[in-house]
Amino acid sequence: GVSVHREAQDALRAPGVEAVLVASPEAAHEEALLAACARGLPILCEKPLTPDSASALRVVGAEARLGRRLIQVGFMRRYDAEYAALKALLDSGDLGRPLLLHCRHRNVSSPAHFTSSMLISSSVSHEIDATRWLLGQEITAVTVMRPAPSAGAPEGLLDPQLVLFETSGGAVVDVEIFVNSGFGYEVRCEAVCERGSAQIGDAHTMVVRTPGRAYEDVAQDYLLRFADAYDREVRAWVAAARRGRATGPSAWDGYAAAAVAEAGVAALRTGARVCVEMAERPALYG
Repeated sequence: GVSVHREAQDALRAPGVEAVLVASPEAAHEEALLAACARGLPILCEKPLTPDSASALRVVGAEARLGRRLIQVGFMRRYDAEYAALKALLDSGDLGRPLLLHCRHRNVSSPAHFTSSMLISSSVSHEIDATRWLLGQEITAVTVMRPAPSAGAPEGLLDPQLVLFETSGGAVVDVEIFVNSGFGYEVRCEAVCERGSAQIGDAHTMVVRTPGRAYEDVAQDYLLRFADAYDREVRAWVAAARRGRATGPSAWDGYAAAAVAEAGVAALRTGARVCVEMAERPALYG
């Protein structure tokens, strides 16, 4: 049987607990993460690591003091076959230095509780991590442009938004985030390099061709696009935990995403270009 507990501390003390998957609301993450770290348990934590960079840095500090990684953060795009292929291509250098990334992130509709800042802190957090991972560079500044809101967006929600990242290596990344597109779920990325470009995210549904006409189904949620990535993510975590290791996105990656998101929210609020402020990276994270 499965035991059920109301408090994270009680669950962690339950007999037979060998690892922890944190999928609670983000406000509850820090307590669970710190408690699991104190017990030396391997952890897979759904993104975001914590609600803000200050709490994320506390988690980073707790893990760094242990001297070994326990936490994997759930940025599952690193486990998507297309993203992995794009990463391998960019790392090979065959196309030269990456100059630009063009990203699109669209949803049919947003949850009722979604706010304008959550387009960045919740949705664009995936592109934040993907940018850092694909390019191997830090995001140094964020600018947010606000088109007139779509008629399909709830009253007061600034949707869509165009988010611009500048990176430490001189690349520029544009992210279209549109969470009330009304027509489907789309995640696409094009890398423009010195000697060519590569695009992912186009081939996930059936294309039907008939005389004089062609049409394609449009996915309605994230499962069709990323179900395999979620599966590979969990399998990688389990395999690493069995070996006494941690793999994939680290607590530091979770902190970095929070720091960039905070700069993005400030840019959304002020209309200004905002520089990203980050703490010094502990030696544990390379």
